[in-house]
Amino acid sequence: QVTAKTAFLFILPQYNVSVPTADGELVQYHYGLKDLVTILFYILIAIILHAVVQEYALDKINRRLHLSKVKHSKFNESGQLVAFHLTSVIWCLYVVVTEGYISNPRSLWENYPHVYLPFQVKFFYLCQLAYWLHALPELYFQKVRKEEIPRQLRCITLYLAHIAGAYLLNLTRLGLILLLLQYLAELFFHMARLVYFTDENNEKLFNVWAVVFVVTRLFTLTLYILVIGFGLPRVESQALDPERGNFFSFLFNNILFRMSVLLLVCLFQASVMWRFIHFQLRRWREYWNEQSSRKRAAATTSTKQQTKPLKRDTGYHENGVVKAENGTSPRTKKLKSP
Repeated sequence: QVTAKTAFLFILPQYNVSVPTADGELVQYHYGLKDLVTILFYILIAIILHAVVQEYALDKINRRLHLSKVKHSKFNESGQLVAFHLTSVIWCLYVVVTEGYISNPRSLWENYPHVYLPFQVKFFYLCQLAYWLHALPELYFQKVRKEEIPRQLRCITLYLAHIAGAYLLNLTRLGLILLLLQYLAELFFHMARLVYFTDENNEKLFNVWAVVFVVTRLFTLTLYILVIGFGLPRVESQALDPERGNFFSFLFNNILFRMSVLLLVCLFQASVMWRFIHFQLRRWREYWNEQSSRKRAAATTSTKQQTKPLKRDTGYHENGVVKAENGTSPRTKKLKSP
């Protein structure tokens, strides 16, 4: 029994409480320090799954493609993230649909703070935190190049800040929808990179990713405006109450604070869109330059073929004199008169 209790501490989410409802009692969860033990266990699980995907899928594909070192590293990164994002999108979509967060958008801010979480919501957040924390030691295990480490560290830090912030500030419902939109765009991007590494002439999936990216950015910005601008200011409990998990909803009564937050959100989304537009313009410029270079090469080849010297059918030159094929002179000899 002692071993079982210790095992449950690592495997199952802790801090379960019985919440009375109209139909009876419902078991829900809140967060605490014991969550760190559960996250540690799932970090080890994530490392094992990472190694399995690398060994039995990505390495076999890499041996067939014969990629360079730079492409090999990017291929491994995109392959791992495609597996993770695909699993997370399916799982997150199942959670938000079954919990009714999509069918009832008002539930994103109603009854805030959302201190008590269903089992699947809390377990999803714990696994997400475990995955992005496991990505830190994987930078060493995968022998990532020094030039790539700052970019990947910045990405990991942003994801951890978003997920941990939503979890600790009781904004888990809003965080789930935002993660679903972000993971959906990232899934198409890394799928496009995998297809590009296998066939460099195939960039159609990048166009699909561009459309999905723009649509998800618009939905993200709309969701921020809806929740921060109109939802949270209408919450009944507007007093600062850390014990109940109400950390900052009272601040949204102040229109200056609310507009400042929305301005920061809009500026951040604008910077993301600017980088996206810059990336697309550079990609199109490279594509048209490649097409024009191919046309020039084809034109040069055809010109060379047209300007090749024609071979003479009769005779050849020897010491500056034209000789016939039988060695005699092509000139007609004059016959001497007898």
